[in-house]
Amino acid sequence: MITPNDFRTGTTFKRGANLMRVLEFQHVKPGKGPAFVRVKLLNVRSGSINEVTMRTEEKLEDVRIEKREMAFLYRDGESYIFMDSQDYDQVPVQADMLGDKLQLIRENDVVFMDLYGEEILGVDLPASVVLKVVQTEPGVKGDTATAATKAATLETGAVIQVPLFVEEGDLVKVDTRAIKYLERVKG
Repeated sequence: MITPNDFRTGTTFKRGANLMRVLEFQHVKPGKGPAFVRVKLLNVRSGSINEVTMRTEEKLEDVRIEKREMAFLYRDGESYIFMDSQDYDQVPVQADMLGDKLQLIRENDVVFMDLYGEEILGVDLPASVVLKVVQTEPGVKGDTATAATKAATLETGAVIQVPLFVEEGDLVKVDTRAIKYLERVKG
């Protein structure tokens, strides 16, 4: 059991049937009356964010979220099959849990899954991935007065905006959070 006095950013606890993660918190000691904690909480399962006020003596069930390294193996209908790097168990993950991240994952790519027991709470990719450009229009020579961009299709099927100097066959580093071009990588 923990109390709001034990909160740190990232602390996860159970409140009712919900798993909550602390995003921000502030201890408040008013001139009169008992101290309390203002907390911005993320509902881990639904993704909703709430701001609540909690008494400092409130008892909460501490929850341990395990972060596991998994490798993407293949797609099976609407499920994506990942393999645990430690015990080689195969885990199916629904496409809606992966969201936009799906367009950046290739076979054998490593991701990190947040697990609560056997329940998958989230999937995180590395901060950036390197992908090959398979299709893009040629850049117009001399058109560099502005930071002009063009569409490029990556090997995973994702389409991102890249600078005009990027050509087909180039390797580019892509930010996985914003799904945008970071830099060209020497192959």
